[in-house]
Amino acid sequence: MRAVRTVGGEFRVVEVDDPIGDGVVVEVASAGICGSDLHMAGFGLANTFGHEVAGRLADGTEVAIRPTLACGTCDRCAAGAEQQCRAMALYGLAMDGGMADRILVDPACLVPLADGVPVGDACLVEPIAVSVHAVQVADVQPGQRVLVVGGGSIGLTAVAAACHVGAEVDLSARHAHQVEAGERLGAGTAASGEYDVVIEAAGTESALVAAIDHARPGGTVSIPAVYWEGIAIPNVMSMFLKEVSLRPSSMYGCSGRHGPDVREVDEAAALLAAVPELSEAVITHRFSLDDAPEAFRVAADRSAGAIKVVLEP
Repeated sequence: MRAVRTVGGEFRVVEVDDPIGDGVVVEVASAGICGSDLHMAGFGLANTFGHEVAGRLADGTEVAIRPTLACGTCDRCAAGAEQQCRAMALYGLAMDGGMADRILVDPACLVPLADGVPVGDACLVEPIAVSVHAVQVADVQPGQRVLVVGGGSIGLTAVAAACHVGAEVDLSARHAHQVEAGERLGAGTAASGEYDVVIEAAGTESALVAAIDHARPGGTVSIPAVYWEGIAIPNVMSMFLKEVSLRPSSMYGCSGRHGPDVREVDEAAALLAAVPELSEAVITHRFSLDDAPEAFRVAADRSAGAIKVVLEP
């Protein structure tokens, strides 16, 4: 079967064996390109890429895939914080991912979809879950002022997640097409004044500076962004004087608003069903699996209009 892997630091479509072993085989219908995939191109990974995945089971059931596989036995899993699992494994990194014709996953990683949600859009469940968790970590409440910094897929899904909670949301984004997408999702597009919560979804030093500057005294900055090159905090005195809380947010677990036993990936799947304009606002390009190298080139060029680029085997 076909699979996307890196060869000499470049993304290529290669032929690999069909997946076998314990688990469930999913016929992939859609796989999103994440910013982390772009960053990992030069890591020399031997596995198939792709952790934003949806597809069909052998009986035709359509599902999204939670790409995180927690051990279930460590102290953090026992505490209900499986996103902090000490032995976390990730499809698309430690194990073969879903940029392929098929993927083999643990049954616990299957996420049911609501009726009417196209499986071609359901690869968004994973990035939506990241944003659901970021909103939960910040304890966003109805009526609060929330600013999202960054107009990529995490920023825009964070807009949708915060709006769904009932917050008043603004978006600070770099590119015009990102601003337009934010408006479609209900965000104001001019940051003004102070905010109860700022969600930093850009992953740059300037974005974190802006987030701290816009947080009110005693406010919270939720950080689902990843700082690949490390970061300094030039306005640390402002953070200190205002007693701003920085709350890193990693992946997703079972700490959602509907109880400790409800997975945030399931909340994400429900949000995708509840906000049908989300996929139209966020997915800007679709490519066949054979065109993966071009898809990655487009995904890397945010200024040209790309937000979420999806591969469809």
